Amino acid sequence: MKILFIASEVTPFAKTGGLADVTGSLPQELSRMGHDVRIIMPFYKTVAKGEFLIRKIRKSVEVTLGNSPQKGLLRRTLLSQVPVYLLENKEYFNRDYLYGAAGKDYPDNPRRFAFFCRGVLDMLKRMDYRPDVLHCHDWQSTLIPLLLRYEYADDPFFANMSVVLTIHNLAYQGLFPKSSLEQMGLDSTYFTIDRVEFYDNVNLMKGGILTADLINTVSETYCTEILTPEQGCGLDGVLLSRSDDLCGITNGIDYSEWDPANDREIFRQYSASSLTGKAANKKGLQKLLGLSQDPDVPLVGMVSRMIDQKGFDLVGQLLPDFAAGDLQLAVIGSGEEKYARMFNDICARGAGNIAFHEGFEPSLARKVYAGSDIFLMPSHFEPCGLGQLIALRYGSVPVVRKTGGLSDTVVDERLNGKEQTGFSFAEYSAAALLETLLRALKAYGDREGWKKIMRCGMTRDFSWKQSALKYEELYRRAVQKKGMRNG
Repeated sequence: MKILFIASEVTPFAKTGGLADVTGSLPQELSRMGHDVRIIMPFYKTVAKGEFLIRKIRKSVEVTLGNSPQKGLLRRTLLSQVPVYLLENKEYFNRDYLYGAAGKDYPDNPRRFAFFCRGVLDMLKRMDYRPDVLHCHDWQSTLIPLLLRYEYADDPFFANMSVVLTIHNLAYQGLFPKSSLEQMGLDSTYFTIDRVEFYDNVNLMKGGILTADLINTVSETYCTEILTPEQGCGLDGVLLSRSDDLCGITNGIDYSEWDPANDREIFRQYSASSLTGKAANKKGLQKLLGLSQDPDVPLVGMVSRMIDQKGFDLVGQLLPDFAAGDLQLAVIGSGEEKYARMFNDICARGAGNIAFHEGFEPSLARKVYAGSDIFLMPSHFEPCGLGQLIALRYGSVPVVRKTGGLSDTVVDERLNGKEQTGFSFAEYSAAALLETLLRALKAYGDREGWKKIMRCGMTRDFSWKQSALKYEELYRRAVQKKGMRNG
């Protein structure tokens, strides 16, 4: 099949979150399976500054937004033999950040990503490239199924292209005022309840959900959670109307990148069959972070964005317990200032068993995965989660809240023949988190039993190969559905 990934960020070119990891890894796996896979994304300033071999293509795109014609230039590079097209427009994408600065979104984001979506469709025609599947990711690309349904419905060039929409995090919906319609080149016919109107605002995610051929989320449990008022973010009714066309496919990780047996950024390599190096990584991390080098004290690690979604409000309530407990806590992350201040304050007050590093450094993050005994991820909600998958691979036993992808990937007890790989709790409360962490700490005291839990997690298969097979089937369903509609 011919598959075009359409995304606002792709690793290693530009990244703010898990979306980029998916769009950087999944296309490579699908390509290895024999599919003709390509990617298109904006040509951001960060991409231009990177050390990538990028060449111009002698093709440009031209779209009209309102009464204003806008031009862009196509560039091309490769990601492990997967062609990546980069759509350049310096007015829209030559900025220091992808979506906004100083904690605020760019006010012209509707126009920026309308240009991107319209430019993708124009590019396809100018290159005479006809994918079987357009794989759109999150709200930044949801204008594409809308345009195909309503503006290009009679254009034979697009007649056989099916659209799959992946929702990475429903909390981000592309919600804008009604006035943004003009910025995006949309007329008033789009502002109806069965298109993008949403409580007198424009909701691009809603429009994409209503017009894509098939929709998926990045884990099976999250797929069911978003059908409820609690986690549907106001779109649960819209999603219920498409429930027959909705499924969940749990993300994977790239095992060539995340492998403690070959990771040169950690202190010593190790594997499930030879765990000796794990102790050396713990000692090295303790020394690096200024913690006492005690091999017996359990070391709890966190690598995360410091926001409420990730459970930092619960962690904050328990910090005095952590400071007084027989454990060490190593936190690496950036996010809301109140949480950075919270960790800095408790460290300043003499909590010698807590180490905090503000900011994200990939090399240090790897050392936390390799050096910690327990990985803490008490998320309020988690569409899939990447941290727990890496932690499992590195033998850092996850303690997680039973939600979304965390529920699908961490096994707290024997379940359908699967051995325990971590510890989880259901109620979103500090008390439930503390009870579960204490249970994990007690289990840590049985060193042979703990190694068994570690090895079970390290040998579980969360590679992209498994997920790619499910996406392959999803694409086939989308093509079939499109064919039935056209037939």
